Amino acid sequence: MTTPFDPIDLAGLRLRNRLVMPAMGRARAFGPGGTATDSMATYYAQRATAGLIVTEGSWPSAVGQGFPHTPGLHSAEQIAAWRRVTDAVHAAGGTVFAQLAHVGRIGDPDLLPEGLIHVAPSAIAAPGQLFTVHGMQDFSTPRELTSQQVRETIADFARAARNAVEAGFDGVEVHAAYGYLIHQFLAPSSNLRTDEWGGSVEGRVRFAAEVVAAVSAAIGAQRTGIRVSPGVRYNGIEEPDLEPTYAHLVRRLNETGPAYLHLVETSRDLTDLLRKEFSGTFILNPATDGFTSAADLTLIEDGTADMLSFGALFLANPDLPARLRAGGPYNTPDTTTYYGGTDEGFIDYPSLDA
Repeated sequence: MTTPFDPIDLAGLRLRNRLVMPAMGRARAFGPGGTATDSMATYYAQRATAGLIVTEGSWPSAVGQGFPHTPGLHSAEQIAAWRRVTDAVHAAGGTVFAQLAHVGRIGDPDLLPEGLIHVAPSAIAAPGQLFTVHGMQDFSTPRELTSQQVRETIADFARAARNAVEAGFDGVEVHAAYGYLIHQFLAPSSNLRTDEWGGSVEGRVRFAAEVVAAVSAAIGAQRTGIRVSPGVRYNGIEEPDLEPTYAHLVRRLNETGPAYLHLVETSRDLTDLLRKEFSGTFILNPATDGFTSAADLTLIEDGTADMLSFGALFLANPDLPARLRAGGPYNTPDTTTYYGGTDEGFIDYPSLDA
């Protein structure tokens, strides 16, 4: 029987176990120009016993930033700063992918360079408000991308992927979840286009599929993954036709052959369908009442997934694989220190050895 602690081959990368630390925004990229810091290097290196680390989302272009103190991967100084992180993780024996995340219409416009506004498949503001440097504000109306600008945005993702490899990452994860730009193209509530980038399931899936294809062409499909969250209603996303949309997306992905599909689960039936259809490694962040825990390890043992991602538990337990193997105990995540702040609640969670 396969166990969560068995090694796994990820498209040629041998991972020490089947436990994934997923991308979790921490808003501590305090270096100039949205750059990683020494504390971030420590944070990720502390968690290097994960089979795979995926970093917090990094914006592939200036207009892709949505929140303060989040990192980018489009400038020379950002590449150099991330190199300190990847060197630290590799020195600790870990494997690390960068998540490439373009926020689309979701973000604080005051963070953008003068003359830029956020972009989206259609000029529709997300409902509700977001936290900005000036407090809570309504979402702004984005600029609709032209067809040519859509292709330029795809090229931005490919360029950022090459930057990630230059920075020492073992690969990249394309963020197509949680209501950000790629998810906005997938969802009919945010994509009202009638050109080749919308108007049908095939059209709405095209942007996600072509981003993955461009990234794969830039750095290799074996270094490319994608994360999706079908049916997650963050940031004004409504998706009434999940099965046809995501089944078609998986068929398009199989044409390119990325290393993995990382699914945020909302329906076990859809999970089983996508697991069956996808040709690469299947990573699952399972639907739970709280957060992924030791009780979910059976999903690897019974074949529901190849690998399992743990969010909050990995945030609070730098040595989580050892704790899971030992049956605990576990540090409790401090939600008040999730975003921004100091090293408290970031790199001071104790390990079992401590």
